[in-house]
Amino acid sequence: MTEPPVLDVRNLRVDFPGRHGTVTALSEVSLAIRPGEILGVVGESGAGKSMTGLAVQGLLEPPGHVAGGEVWLNGRRIDHLSNREMEKIRGREIGAIFQDPLTSLNPLFSVGAQLVETIRLHLGLGRADARRRAVELLTEVGIPAPEERVDHYPHQFSGGMRQRVVIALALAARPRLIIADEPTTALDVSIQAQITALLRRLCDDHGTAVMLVTHDMGVIAETADRVAVMYAGRLVEIGPVAEVIARPRHPYTRGLMGSIPALGARVARLAQIDGSMPRLDAIPPGCSFNPRCPQVMARCRTERPGLTPAGAGLAACWLAQEEALA
Repeated sequence: MTEPPVLDVRNLRVDFPGRHGTVTALSEVSLAIRPGEILGVVGESGAGKSMTGLAVQGLLEPPGHVAGGEVWLNGRRIDHLSNREMEKIRGREIGAIFQDPLTSLNPLFSVGAQLVETIRLHLGLGRADARRRAVELLTEVGIPAPEERVDHYPHQFSGGMRQRVVIALALAARPRLIIADEPTTALDVSIQAQITALLRRLCDDHGTAVMLVTHDMGVIAETADRVAVMYAGRLVEIGPVAEVIARPRHPYTRGLMGSIPALGARVARLAQIDGSMPRLDAIPPGCSFNPRCPQVMARCRTERPGLTPAGAGLAACWLAQEEALA
């Protein structure tokens, strides 16, 4: 029997009201993540990847708000909860890993003090037990000499080690969901590989569900089980990583894959997707990708496709629907 999802997002819509009207930042976003699964969320800057993670955590900057749809966590709806109620969920049920570890750690306190505070807040342990748990966490994320390093300050750690400390903080209360927003962007390639391998191992060992937000398809290919591709605030394709990488169904996904250089291949120029993503207040009618799509049809300019079965996943593309019916 398939386990129920830890996170279930249903037709999520996020609006930002303004003087000149309401801008819709996310529209009809639906995704689910099961225990032990890593879902990669990928797309260009401004596609809505980080916005989705913030909406799930209840961290949208006013006047942004969830204007439609539902967010379910561990079988409980959370999108309508107050900020005070969400504060009890953040950290305890949802762990967060952000792009820059320096902004996630307080430079005035040792990493041990920050871990102990988080553990005591969410798990109610005494100070001695919380410190033991902090050392265990540092050991688990691969910090050498954790009994000594627990008393060190953030500036005494390298970038990769700081990110490991942030992961330890995210795991402190044993959350069932972790939202990792560009966790490897500021790190060099060898450290990136170590961090993604750590996320994969933690997911396998603890059954944690992970939403991995990134613009890097290489990180997705190495780490995720499934991938959701976003464009202009909507999901355009979602499916198993191997399937989406080998046989992308949406032209935008094909463009992303085509822009990645192949090892050993000699080409005069890398492929690119012409044009740029539309502003959220100037989304074209029909498929939002149609001005940049090399396979655009007349229908694409007037009718917006929804996600429908395409191969082993789903794609929001009229061409993919025609191919599925052929």
